[in-house]
Amino acid sequence: MPELPDITVYIEALERRVKRTVLEKVRLGNPFLPRSVTPPLREAEGKAVLELRRMGKRIAMGFEGEVWLVLHLMIAGRLHWRKKGAPIRGKNTLAAFDFEAGSLVLTEAGSQRRASLHTALGEEGLRALERSGLEVMEASEAEFAATLRRENHTVKRSLTDPDLFSGIGNAYSDEILHRARLSPVALTQRLSGEEIRRLYEAVRWTLAHWVERLRAEAGDDFPEGVTAFREGMAVHGRYGQPCPVCGAKIQRIRYASNETNYCAKCQTGGRLLADRALSRLLKQDWPRMLDKA
Repeated sequence: MPELPDITVYIEALERRVKRTVLEKVRLGNPFLPRSVTPPLREAEGKAVLELRRMGKRIAMGFEGEVWLVLHLMIAGRLHWRKKGAPIRGKNTLAAFDFEAGSLVLTEAGSQRRASLHTALGEEGLRALERSGLEVMEASEAEFAATLRRENHTVKRSLTDPDLFSGIGNAYSDEILHRARLSPVALTQRLSGEEIRRLYEAVRWTLAHWVERLRAEAGDDFPEGVTAFREGMAVHGRYGQPCPVCGAKIQRIRYASNETNYCAKCQTGGRLLADRALSRLLKQDWPRMLDKA
């Protein structure tokens, strides 16, 4: 799922291409993409884009007349910049937004259709779509600590909860926790002040670092290589590979459709976290420590 760094770079690329230009037409490849009917989608057509805004992991485009289009890419949604009037081909192309300079095309891989498009009128309508997560890049350490301790969850769950923190998902939370040297299953209300300080600094450094890195990779081009698995990540998507800090093999916890990657040596004192499926299968043969694996 595109997260804060990816959404930030998408928005910067769109600002250079569509801000102060008119949306001529919206073409739908999938009639189920729009999730709201008020105001009608056609109300944005013929109006200029005045503002682009990140709302957590969503992209909001504000038009004349206080009309907003809000895109949520979910897990597999991606944006592409094509020649104006680019045809909608295949079931994975959900929509095209035609501007004078080109067409913004939304695709979604796979068979599940989770990406969504909402319309809103004015700031009040936009607020109805917002989650309440804290913008960490704008928050103090005290605000971060208070939000983190609001509920007693694992730190991984809290970081990825959009009602607690804005724009952080599965990929960058792995990177944040590795940099902070914290276990993904540590409970938030048991973290010490020093651990929270490390986490706060790791969040801000990781997000800023990846915004700059993705910005440099895209340059003046539209960012086409948006993915959850990137070269240069320390742990995410690197199961079985060496940790760049200590050289130990990266471990994982798998649950449902998600996977958490971590370094046992750097983050858990060498303790292997129980993978629900594998540890249940192995039972007493499940290795508790890295040196027993």
